[in-house]
Amino acid sequence: MFGAHVIVSSKDAKADRTFLRDVLGLSHVDAGHGWLIFALPPAEVAVHPAEGAGRNELYFMCDDLKAEIASLGKKGVPCSEVQQERWGSVTHIRLPGGGDVGLYQPKHPLALARTSN
Repeated sequence: MFGAHVIVSSKDAKADRTFLRDVLGLSHVDAGHGWLIFALPPAEVAVHPAEGAGRNELYFMCDDLKAEIASLGKKGVPCSEVQQERWGSVTHIRLPGGGDVGLYQPKHPLALARTSN
């Protein structure tokens, strides 16, 4: 294996793609017909116990959650109240399509290799 492909379901995929491209500034390629595929920062995967089918979640990690929240606020992106968890400080960002993604400053050891800050 050489990587992972994450799928985020959306009620408004075009708006969410625009958000990822223009607001979060993620690099992307056009796979054809405006179907954008985004590059993600280095990633980790955790498997949590669940009753039934469970659900999948996407979290972006950062070194300074307060600074990221302030930067998003300048772009007109509201964040949820910060929650302090044993594994990190976390907020959520509502996507234009109605879904949300998490943003957190981890307290746990990282499995990924950091290449830059």
